[in-house]
Amino acid sequence: MTEKPWLTHYPPEIPATIQYGEQPLPLFLTKAAAEYRDKIAIEFLGKKLTYETVYDSALKMAAYLKKIGIKKGDRVAIMLPNSPQAVISFYGVMYAGAVVVQFNPLYKEREIEYQLKDCGAKVMIALDLLYPRIQHIIGNTQLEHTIVTAIKDYLPFPKNILYPLIQKKQTGMVVHIEDRNNNHHFTKIMAGPAVKEELLNINIENDPAVLQYTGGTTGFPKGVILTHKNLVANASMCAAWMYKYRPGAEIILGIIPFFHVYGMTTVMILSVMQGYKMVLLPKFDAKTTLKTIQKQKPTIFPGAPTIYIALLNDPNMKKYDLSSIDACISGSAPLPADIQKKFEDVTGGKLVEGYGLTETSPVTHANFIWGDRIKGSVGVPWPDTDAAIYSMQTNELVERPGELGEIVVKGPQVMKGYWNRPEETEQSFKDGWLLTGDIGYMDENGFFYIVDRKKDIIIAGGFNIYPRDVEEVLYEHEAIQEAVVAGIPDPYRGETVKAYIVLKEGRQVTEKELDDYCRKNLAVYKVPHVYDFREELPKTAVGKILRRVLVDEEKKKMEREE
Repeated sequence: MTEKPWLTHYPPEIPATIQYGEQPLPLFLTKAAAEYRDKIAIEFLGKKLTYETVYDSALKMAAYLKKIGIKKGDRVAIMLPNSPQAVISFYGVMYAGAVVVQFNPLYKEREIEYQLKDCGAKVMIALDLLYPRIQHIIGNTQLEHTIVTAIKDYLPFPKNILYPLIQKKQTGMVVHIEDRNNNHHFTKIMAGPAVKEELLNINIENDPAVLQYTGGTTGFPKGVILTHKNLVANASMCAAWMYKYRPGAEIILGIIPFFHVYGMTTVMILSVMQGYKMVLLPKFDAKTTLKTIQKQKPTIFPGAPTIYIALLNDPNMKKYDLSSIDACISGSAPLPADIQKKFEDVTGGKLVEGYGLTETSPVTHANFIWGDRIKGSVGVPWPDTDAAIYSMQTNELVERPGELGEIVVKGPQVMKGYWNRPEETEQSFKDGWLLTGDIGYMDENGFFYIVDRKKDIIIAGGFNIYPRDVEEVLYEHEAIQEAVVAGIPDPYRGETVKAYIVLKEGRQVTEKELDDYCRKNLAVYKVPHVYDFREELPKTAVGKILRRVLVDEEKKKMEREE
């Protein structure tokens, strides 16, 4: 076996190594504005912004941040949905030499307060509807200024007039914010005079570009330090992987939230780096997405399994023309093989699974879009990325293909560490390898397979059960739309398998029928003992099903019964 067996499967167009240069991340917007001055960079619900406009707006934001006291290395919080303001703010913060800290707009006050305290942000750029939450906790944080914007600020006429009425009807809220002292209106900043770009004194290897907080599925969320080099490298790898796409020629659909590292890198950063047009939607809705695809004709559609599942199960899907979609890379959660085939049949495009972590900016592996791919595999490592299997029994790297262990990775996209957590940073690395926490194996050709999260393995009666094995079978059942499997305490087996099920609209199936089906397709010890039918499953903003929330529900239920 060669040192990197996957390289023999690389198409000749994909390099094994890439030259990344020395320019900080925002300079790619400078370059795009020069090369694609009048090209549409963003289309947002009918509003169009050129690369020149986005660049000029980002410089205005940078100048204003400096005016209110932001210095190199200061943290600036951004709590916005996918929108022109999100892109302008992201690059504006970096032109100011500051560090972006992304906040999920769904966060409650407690979560906002925790993250603000942890990162020490001095400024927050937020949506008007979120302003009341910020005001309730601002006194407990280091926050000095708030810059507020509204969805209507970047809508075309007459949508900008009608939207506040729709918003009031949907949310029951009308937020009025005075532009004074430490409250600032985004639109007034943008109405200011043009600003010249200033020379950036940034060390791309060491200076943080983003503090990206982990999901916090175990313990408190941690701020992952991603440098300019980390993000430039990962977006460059992505461009190399998608070698058939030419700069300035593609349209990319931006549904995956930019406050999630996957959307941030594979849509926002990649698009600016390559001069693509971004078609942005502030939230996922199946009907709106189908209409947008038919009208805007995106060629690239990064997504998550739950997004593709929702589109496939929309009763009106066949009414829309989705043939513009050429390639989709699915991330954030395992992609069921049945969903992959159905989506490819409908669109005629390629849907391939990728793999990564917040700690790796995020992508480390993917299947080839136009080359070898293997069902059930997350593909092979990207250029300049090394990966291996680490044995949890022998505490050393595994030599034999097919042997299970923890996946470990190296590469220029791997984080610098966790913000203010030196001990946890040290524990995340072993002999220079980042420990992913995912259990898997590599075959003789260098293709990797994820079996499950180390923490999610179910041990029942001495058997190791990997939830993904059971979930793949459940997803193949014609009545099931979504499924997730977890281990729940069992007095006899230690743990037993419980399946949480969402059925397709209008479909019915009994617990007995599912049990018979699973017994035909699974070893008896893997068959769920309990089926819980739900209207919906808890998910992250990017659509990843939160198994941990369901496990916590079970624990609380048992505590009440004791």
